[in-house]
Amino acid sequence: MKSQWNDEDAMRAVDSYGAEGVNEDIALRVYTTRLIGRDPMLVLHGGGNTSVKTRGIDDLGHEHDVIAVKGSGADMADMEPWGLPAVKLGPLREMRALDSLSDEAMVNVQRLNLLNASAPNPSVETLLHAFLPHKFVDHTHAAAVLSLVDQPGGDALAQEVYNGRMGIVPYIAPGFDLAKAAAEVFDQKPDVEGLILHKHGIFTFGDTARDAYERMIEMVSLAESRLRQGRPVVFQARQLPSALAPAAEIAPVLRGACAIHHPGQEPTRFIAEFRTSPEILDYVNGAELASYSQRGVVTPDHIIRTKNKPLVVPAPEKGQFDGFAQAVQAAVETFVAEYDVYFTRENEAAGGTKTKLDPMPRVILVPGLGLFGLGRSAKDAAIAGDLAENTVRVVTDAEAIGRYDPLPESDLFALEYWSLEQAKLKGQVVKPLTGQVAVVTGAGAIGTATAMALAGDGAAVAVFDIDGDAAAEAARAVKGLGVACDVTKPNDVSRAFAAVCERFGGVDILVSNAGAAWQGRIGDVSDEVLRKSFELNFFAHQTVAREAVRIMLKQGTGGALLFNISKQAVNPGQNFGPYGLPKAATMLLMRQYALDYGADGIRSNGVNADRIRSGLLTGEMIAARSKARGVSETDYMSGNLLHAEVTAEDVAQAFLALAKARKTTGHVETVDGGNIAAALR
Repeated sequence: MKSQWNDEDAMRAVDSYGAEGVNEDIALRVYTTRLIGRDPMLVLHGGGNTSVKTRGIDDLGHEHDVIAVKGSGADMADMEPWGLPAVKLGPLREMRALDSLSDEAMVNVQRLNLLNASAPNPSVETLLHAFLPHKFVDHTHAAAVLSLVDQPGGDALAQEVYNGRMGIVPYIAPGFDLAKAAAEVFDQKPDVEGLILHKHGIFTFGDTARDAYERMIEMVSLAESRLRQGRPVVFQARQLPSALAPAAEIAPVLRGACAIHHPGQEPTRFIAEFRTSPEILDYVNGAELASYSQRGVVTPDHIIRTKNKPLVVPAPEKGQFDGFAQAVQAAVETFVAEYDVYFTRENEAAGGTKTKLDPMPRVILVPGLGLFGLGRSAKDAAIAGDLAENTVRVVTDAEAIGRYDPLPESDLFALEYWSLEQAKLKGQVVKPLTGQVAVVTGAGAIGTATAMALAGDGAAVAVFDIDGDAAAEAARAVKGLGVACDVTKPNDVSRAFAAVCERFGGVDILVSNAGAAWQGRIGDVSDEVLRKSFELNFFAHQTVAREAVRIMLKQGTGGALLFNISKQAVNPGQNFGPYGLPKAATMLLMRQYALDYGADGIRSNGVNADRIRSGLLTGEMIAARSKARGVSETDYMSGNLLHAEVTAEDVAQAFLALAKARKTTGHVETVDGGNIAAALR
């Protein structure tokens, strides 16, 4: 591991933050916190914490000795000064004289001594930072260190590697007791350069930000060097089927099996993100996977994101889909039953005061393919995937030098159900479409607005467009997936949906929106033009709907097919037959899907819109039509019963409403300000 410290960057941080009134101590603390947070070998997703002891002024103008420490749940990779709440140092240090202190009282004292009452909660390990005398203190869950200490004799191994340069602290759950124990270890040998927390992580410290940071790099590097010594082949490979089903084919099965069903309500769904690499494959293909993968998380902080154990499923043999699906369902049922037993046993030991979390896995290991991270959102699934990859690395290194042996489940249960850790998750907002995956075809005005509306209500969104750059741009706005796809080509469509299944695990909502308007008198238009229009405005809808339904049936959790039809389907316009005819067929297609798949919980609905500024109705076309009718462009666009222009956002809201309408199918929603109603009077 190499130091990323750069004198010029450090001074630039001091100057930049100084211009905002931030002192040099805080500026350098932010700088090295980011260096640590951006190295996944040190911390991941809110893990770890840093602090600096400095001076701070309250609103009355009084100056205090303070400790600025990472706020609970903050991400070190993107640290800003506000993410380091300042706490009066004196009262914190006085707490060391106490014999005991509850977690709730600890948090209360810390908040009572904040200089800014609106600041985030200081880290749960604030007291450990405060009890140490050093100006700068860094704490990480470095993968190499965890591989050392997650051993039956991990403390002795750490002593060997560090040869007295680091104090060794036995495992104690984070909080007051750990802070006191760590301070006592330091007091016994105050010349140590840091502390190793058995089966937890590492602390380093120094008088300057650079000293503390570069000590972290050095100590982790020593662990890495030890792990490389005489490294053998770690895992003996198991026998796998000669041909395996691809990840995209099995992802919907896994995702569907992990959904939680509620009578009369939408299922609780999870996003599933696929990961693979040579290192992951060595791990999941190991003959002893059922042993080393089930021993527990590599550091207690991970348990709230990944649960203590992953789900292991059989290798998916190609052509044996039904057998694999049955095996997955059985594996999930066993996982849930074992989690229930684990919770009951540990909850009784803890006094029976805990409320059980959902029992579904957050990591799935698939021999032959890789692993999936599961979460209620795409972000949570990615976090679970990152932590799972980190686990692969730590366990592999631990097994290379001995035997991976993390904390017993009783200690980990205490962290999984610890009120201070649970507080990190309680603030998460569950929106109506949280856990659902939406695919939108066409990245024009309506498609982009619809993608934003669906994402705004919690969906993970993929956007398909023949223009890959347009798809990527629309997806970027919603932190989704953009895929170049010609929806008139079945192979393109299959490939695009496969990409969605690998990234998100499946699909729950399809907005089949891509289209184009061909014009001409129906008796004059060529067969070639008419066939082109039918290819895009009818057959492409069938192609994407068929693929979406195939995936939805694998999931077994229902779904929604939504078609952008057009007012042309029911109220055709002169010289628009080449566009209106396939759209009319698409309206019937929508109703056929409603008839054929309603029993599977798959709803099928459509939207008829008119006069929407988009790739179909361009500025040039608007100008020509308004001129032909002898009205202004404004009057033309608002020429409906409501005298109001209908926008792409209005159409998007209709799609959003239909996506959430659990008891509506075979329906056409008209969004045109009343034009069709007026025409049919």
